[in-house]
Amino acid sequence: MASSLTINDENEKKVKALGFLNNKGTDNFSGRIITVNGKVTAEQMECLVEAAKKFGNGVITFTTRLTVEVQGIPYDKIEDFRAYIAKAGLETGGTGSLVRPVVSCKGTTCQYGLLDAFGLSEEIHERFYKGYHTVKLPHKFKIAVGGCPNNCVKPDLNDLGIIGQLVPAFDEDECNGCKKCSVVTACPMGAAKTVDGILEIDKDICNNCGRCVGSCHFDALTEGTRGYKIYIGGRWGKKVCHGTPLRKVFTTKEEALDVIEKAILLFREQGKTGERFAATIERLGFENVEAQLLSNDLLERKQEILDAQLHLVGGATC
Repeated sequence: MASSLTINDENEKKVKALGFLNNKGTDNFSGRIITVNGKVTAEQMECLVEAAKKFGNGVITFTTRLTVEVQGIPYDKIEDFRAYIAKAGLETGGTGSLVRPVVSCKGTTCQYGLLDAFGLSEEIHERFYKGYHTVKLPHKFKIAVGGCPNNCVKPDLNDLGIIGQLVPAFDEDECNGCKKCSVVTACPMGAAKTVDGILEIDKDICNNCGRCVGSCHFDALTEGTRGYKIYIGGRWGKKVCHGTPLRKVFTTKEEALDVIEKAILLFREQGKTGERFAATIERLGFENVEAQLLSNDLLERKQEILDAQLHLVGGATC
């Protein structure tokens, strides 16, 4: 490994755009491989192991955003490395003021999963990470998909986060007024309680985890509506900011995907170069941003927004 850096700034910037980050104080780089949603096949992992030995220093690291980095790749081996992993359907990237790779929990393979987080995140990857890959934004834009309100991937600490929902549908006419209510017992949030012998669910406390659905022995709560709760304006880093949920629980995947697109378009059009989405929302006002995301104006002006010459000179402010 080289002891001094001889790669010039222009070349370093060029390969950073391809997902190669300089190993401090050396001429070597870590190649960031995009795993789509943290899922790779055994064949792809075998390819990465061989690539790490053939082109790098034999070390593979895993990032907090479910990408994989192969360390110690010399500058002049970068293109050979990219070609080698491409044979297994892998690519590098994930840097810049762009839509970043999606983070996903394991979704319906988990006992609490309320939506197919892997499937949804793959769609988001294709439509927004790849589909918007040439669209410059004021800053990075991170998306996370969580299958349930357990928040394992911390959706509310991303620029936009999705959380699977199962909104309980309580049928009061079927309630038997049990002294020991099985729904109350099943609710982990303490949102369910009996008042004058009838079950009540406090909507301000209920997080729509769906654990109560099917728990009533007298079929008063057998169903629920599946949906998507969307948080906007979360941020992790030097200035932590928790995202705020939109007031509506979206009941179709198409609605949720459209909201993501509208958020990206709004950020591109109305964000100032260098600021994160959280700062844009704070400056514009949450109610203003929410109103735009719940209308269709941004999508109707999509091409105009994409064609605008914006954010051509970078420079993060946070």
